[in-house]
Amino acid sequence: MALQVGDKAPAFEGIDQDSNPIKLSDFSGKKLVLYFYPKDNTPGCTAQSCNLRDNYDALLKAGYAVVGISSDSPKKHQNFIAKYELPFPLIADEDKSIHEQFGTWVEKSMYGRTYMGTARTTFVINESGVIDEIIAKVKTKDHTAQILD
Repeated sequence: MALQVGDKAPAFEGIDQDSNPIKLSDFSGKKLVLYFYPKDNTPGCTAQSCNLRDNYDALLKAGYAVVGISSDSPKKHQNFIAKYELPFPLIADEDKSIHEQFGTWVEKSMYGRTYMGTARTTFVINESGVIDEIIAKVKTKDHTAQILD
């Protein structure tokens, strides 16, 4: 069953770009923007991550922590963070276990070909670990506005 607004967020655990563990409980008492994106260094994912970077202070002022997740490796995340000066951690979900928990590893199709991939989705999680908002139609160049509005 797909996650819905009002559900408790799955108690995920993964590793960031530096192989440090990150888990939902690390954000207990804080609001969290958890964004799933397909791939580092692709146009849409770069636009989305840079929009969050450019508005990071506004997100912090509103009380949010920001964490990105893709199935890329920690090394690819390190390069992506360095290249675009991203101020927040990226989880390397290479086994897609967190994607599975959140229902973001889905069948997609392009040019008549079906394949498995990441559904670009953002979960806004409140201080109690409950999902306040699910943004499934992400505007990559204006994502922060979708979160803060």
